[in-house]
Amino acid sequence: MHDESLLTIDRRVVAINGARNLLETARSAGIEIPTFCYHSEMSVHGACRLCLVEVEGMGIVASCSTQPMPGMKVRTNTEEIRRLRRVAVELLLANHQQQCTTCGKSAACQLQRIARRVGIDQVRYKPTQSKQPIDASTPSLVRDPNKCILCGDCVRACDEIQGIGAIDFAHRGAAACVAPAFGKTLNEVECVYCGQCAAVCPTGAVLPRDHTAEVWRLLEDPAKKVVVQIAPAVRVALGEMFGGKPGEIETGRIAAALRAMGFDRVFDTSFTADMTVLEEAREFIERKQAGGPMPQFTSCCPAWVKFAEHFFPSLLPNLSSCRSPQQMFGALAREILPGQLGCRPEDLAVVSVMPCTAKKYEAQLPKFSHDGRPDVDYV
Repeated sequence: MHDESLLTIDRRVVAINGARNLLETARSAGIEIPTFCYHSEMSVHGACRLCLVEVEGMGIVASCSTQPMPGMKVRTNTEEIRRLRRVAVELLLANHQQQCTTCGKSAACQLQRIARRVGIDQVRYKPTQSKQPIDASTPSLVRDPNKCILCGDCVRACDEIQGIGAIDFAHRGAAACVAPAFGKTLNEVECVYCGQCAAVCPTGAVLPRDHTAEVWRLLEDPAKKVVVQIAPAVRVALGEMFGGKPGEIETGRIAAALRAMGFDRVFDTSFTADMTVLEEAREFIERKQAGGPMPQFTSCCPAWVKFAEHFFPSLLPNLSSCRSPQQMFGALAREILPGQLGCRPEDLAVVSVMPCTAKKYEAQLPKFSHDGRPDVDYV
């Protein structure tokens, strides 16, 4: 390998191999550098300043925004670097609402993990921000500005990956925050409830709305018959929680766990997914023969449907009239299961385990209810 494609990181010779920046060069060699705001699939933001490294001849730089050059000598863990990282994390913690034990992100919080890693045992700085109201205006997401560290991950995910831009940075200095435009709540802007902001948030500033307590109350009610449907994608994602390898399907264990929790029946949403495919195919043939609006788009994803409603209303006639697999199952369950389970229709509860937060929004839409009861109670 030619010397012009090599550099040195912590006394190790590392190949550049077309890496985007020093951070990715180090990661390719198994050298981990902490960061909050860097994601390889999004633009470089450079806000958190945790990824600082020392480059000979350049001094201390942010590795996420520094291009690797042949012959560079980089150090990632000097005393000065460690001190600067501790100060940066302390400043973040000073304005962070430290209710870790009751936070929905507890045990999965990157701020907690990095604070332990850099050795924070006390916060010496006083907060500069007053408490802000929690935005619980949507059926899918809860936004808590008091836990935001201004990393910008949610802003870039919403804008660059989803192409929506429902949230952005607002105000300046100590008053800076991430929020929808003009002080609106999330349900007043073009948010499609896809949940990608919650997926990339390193803290508990954006979380899916939690209905765990409501489901437990249903399971403990002897008058209720509670059934659950589970989507195929969830079965893959949950495998690791049962000790499986990443991507390993744990259908049997998940079904057994749900029955042990008290669900009367466990169903696979794949059944109604197949029904949706058949119905959409039938509708496509009818459209084709009748010269209806073409092309035909699926209506399975509520986030996509809401995206079309906000940004491409002219395409709404092109959407399939079929319900999503979740809502198709809910309607079938309401029609068939009370007779099979020996209960009144009002005593049947339907719970969904889904991979998308927009499903929570979909379940509460008035058009997906019957006799004043939603087809799906909780997601």
